[in-house]
Amino acid sequence: MVKPDIAARYVSPVHPAIFPHLALVLLFIGIFFTGWFFVYEVTTNKKTRQLVKELLIALVAATFMGFGCLFLLLWVGIYV
Repeated sequence: MVKPDIAARYVSPVHPAIFPHLALVLLFIGIFFTGWFFVYEVTTNKKTRQLVKELLIALVAATFMGFGCLFLLLWVGIYV
């Protein structure tokens, strides 16, 4: 059993000082891809839509928005 005074303290792989920058950049990129997805859906007909393109844009948007929200929560002090 490891004693608390000997155990090494956990250090985050991402420095907390860059949480605001990561949150803003990732959310901006996610909003860009969300807007692109919305414009794509509105401007194409049912015959010219491509399912793979829709899924890829939605996946990228969701990934960036998810990580952006994670770093936003960490920035304001809600550690998840």
